[in-house]
Amino acid sequence: MKQHPFDRLIGFFAPQAAVKRLAARNILAYYEAAKPSKLRKFARDKSAPDVWVQRGAAALRDQARDKCANHDLARGILRKLVNNTVGPQGIGIEPQPRRADGTIHEEYAKALRDAWRDWQRRPEVTWKHTWARSQRLMAATWFRDGEAFAQMLSGPIASLDHGTRIPFSLELFEPDMVPLEYSDGGRIRQGIERNGWGRRVAYHVFKQHPGDLYGSFSSLTASRSDMRRIDASRMLHIAALDRMHQLRGVSEFAAVLTRLEDIKDYEESERIAAKIAAMLTAYVKRGTPDMFDPDKVAHDENGKALPPDIRLSAGAIITDLGIGEEIGLIDSKRPNPNLIGYRQGQLRAVAAGMPAGSYSSISRDYSGTYSAQRQELVESWIDYAVLTDDFTGQCVQPVWEAFVNVAHLSGIVKRPADVLPESADDALYIAMAMPWIDPLKEALAWHQLVQDGFAAEVEVMRRRGVNPRDVLEQMDSWRIAVKDKGLVLSSDYANEQGVAQPANDRGDGSSEAAVNAVLKQRLGKWLHELGDEQ
Repeated sequence: MKQHPFDRLIGFFAPQAAVKRLAARNILAYYEAAKPSKLRKFARDKSAPDVWVQRGAAALRDQARDKCANHDLARGILRKLVNNTVGPQGIGIEPQPRRADGTIHEEYAKALRDAWRDWQRRPEVTWKHTWARSQRLMAATWFRDGEAFAQMLSGPIASLDHGTRIPFSLELFEPDMVPLEYSDGGRIRQGIERNGWGRRVAYHVFKQHPGDLYGSFSSLTASRSDMRRIDASRMLHIAALDRMHQLRGVSEFAAVLTRLEDIKDYEESERIAAKIAAMLTAYVKRGTPDMFDPDKVAHDENGKALPPDIRLSAGAIITDLGIGEEIGLIDSKRPNPNLIGYRQGQLRAVAAGMPAGSYSSISRDYSGTYSAQRQELVESWIDYAVLTDDFTGQCVQPVWEAFVNVAHLSGIVKRPADVLPESADDALYIAMAMPWIDPLKEALAWHQLVQDGFAAEVEVMRRRGVNPRDVLEQMDSWRIAVKDKGLVLSSDYANEQGVAQPANDRGDGSSEAAVNAVLKQRLGKWLHELGDEQ
């Protein structure tokens, strides 16, 4: 590389600085994208992640809230993210406490399930939301605002009625409650207190929402007396973190807010233009000035010329035009036929910028083929699985582990002596299953896999979003009811030819015994697979 005279001058006075400049020039020579130009902006901000968050997180949060409240597309995207991440019934939990030999302790698991079912009715302090709804609110806040908080409260607390058998409740917080601007120049930054290793020790939270209309303070004028310190062990904090060492989350809509605003403005302009075009507007075009006869123009009592009275109706014949006059219509060329294509392209870009979701789900356009739709669904569902894993690890799993511990300490559901203590809170977390586009094709494919031994029945049930244990209990009770009614259904495999009619059927009950043996054998196999899965 030819050396610049300025570089040679620097090398004469500061050789070390010249070497560094030469190394940087060599790097720029190899990477074209590293070369700034007049036609391409060059980002040079090397700020730490918390600095980036401090500058824009609150503004992005406000913009995202406005879009999700007033823009149909943004509101639909948020609902899709929440519904496909959490689901209508929330993240399911199947307790799996184990004995020393590795088997599941069924009695303890059932006791935990019963207590959990009771707790799900009133999981949070206001008693307004069920557990499934609380999960959806947490997820919506996470996606829209960038983060969500909740405090875990256990045991007797003054003026707090947990409302359930297990003395355990959640207190949900919006990110406004943990002020971004609260720092002490030391270990408290953006409302979060850390130790020397950067581990979170406590959260400093407002006693009331700073945006409350009836509040007596704002986030800028708040003091320590307006805040409370919550230990990190009792705080849930789910956040969208893009960089290491980042403390607070940023809205998932940050990358697409500008595009959504442009789409909204453009659609509004097109709607207004279409409304104007729908209002039929006509004008009278006159010829040359010498054709105009002012004596033929009507005047009012003050001598002011009146506009021509032309009434347009179906089949109207206009005969009172002057010489050289003709009627013209204003055509704004609306609706714009290119609007659909432009909007589709912009929505595809929005779908690419969101953490999950596909163009079809965002635009509600399902005009593709079965293969195309399934490919789109499969690819997008991986993104939803990642979001579900994040939500489960940062929200659902800590709540379940705390619930099991409180249930044991309170004596409501004590841990049996033969349960391994470290496995008492083990559980299988059941997320939303990928929906079937063509149920018949999907069912036939899974049926073939099960018959060939490449999949288990429990896996198929999980894929359908149901709990295999519940299915088995329903099947067992249903088979008993069918038998009591004396019905024979083809859905029962024991009624198939060659299974329900053994060779030694003499009408003395031996056939019924064979049927029961087959049922017990298949039921035992499914229970064994259910206990050993994962």
